[in-house]
Amino acid sequence: MDWLYAIVYGVVEGITEFLPISSTGHLILTGNLMGVPWTKEVKDAFEVVIQGGAILSVLVYYWRDFLKLRHVGSDQTQRTLWLGVLVACIPAVILGLLFGDAIKAFLFRPSVVAWALIVGGVLMWLIESRKVTPNVDTIEKIGVKRSFLIGALQCLALLWPGFSRSASSILGGMVLGLDRATATKFSFYLGVPTLGGAALLNLIQERELIFREIGLTNVLLGAGVSFVTAYLAIGWLLRFVSTNTFKGFAVYRVVVGVLILVLIATGVMTNGNLA
Repeated sequence: MDWLYAIVYGVVEGITEFLPISSTGHLILTGNLMGVPWTKEVKDAFEVVIQGGAILSVLVYYWRDFLKLRHVGSDQTQRTLWLGVLVACIPAVILGLLFGDAIKAFLFRPSVVAWALIVGGVLMWLIESRKVTPNVDTIEKIGVKRSFLIGALQCLALLWPGFSRSASSILGGMVLGLDRATATKFSFYLGVPTLGGAALLNLIQERELIFREIGLTNVLLGAGVSFVTAYLAIGWLLRFVSTNTFKGFAVYRVVVGVLILVLIATGVMTNGNLA
């Protein structure tokens, strides 16, 4: 059944990684509801590794934009954009190194994820209900300072598991004046070094465990499915935000959060530490 688990995990990861609904929360639900027999260590490693497929989809979807990196030395606009992307990753890297283990030890449990989904959904609704006019409509206009602030706000997802990296960066961008489409696109860009680095590091550190317990074929299958579904999700989300608000996602987050709490209360899902 490992091949089936790999496919389902790949679909869930690919769809939820870039939508502001928390891939962590959905992978928790998936593992519990399917009764995946893998150990916690194997599941954790596999989930991080298949993020690489989702990240690859960003590189493919925006390949023309990433090719512009070759002009960083001569193009001030490109230099500012990519410097901003790198600077935005600094807060998450520092916090991860300092508090990553403690966060996993004390906060990485289903109830915490559930409340993060619910609170994040409420905040999303409130931010979307504001009567403001965005003043940044392209990622080239974001600037290094604003990029850093978005990166700092992105850390909410690190400090509160289940809040969603994409949700925190998108909402942070909107609070700082970006329109929905620009905030969403910048969130995709931030995911490349943040999630890509984590996936590569995890693959290197846990390759023997993953390949022994799941197998190379199933790892590639999960990552491949994640790539395809994430690519489709990116295109769909960009089209969606061009004409819609995030309020539908806000409602969905609250519903999923409540569902997790109900499953815990009824004993269907345990509230043990997931780290």
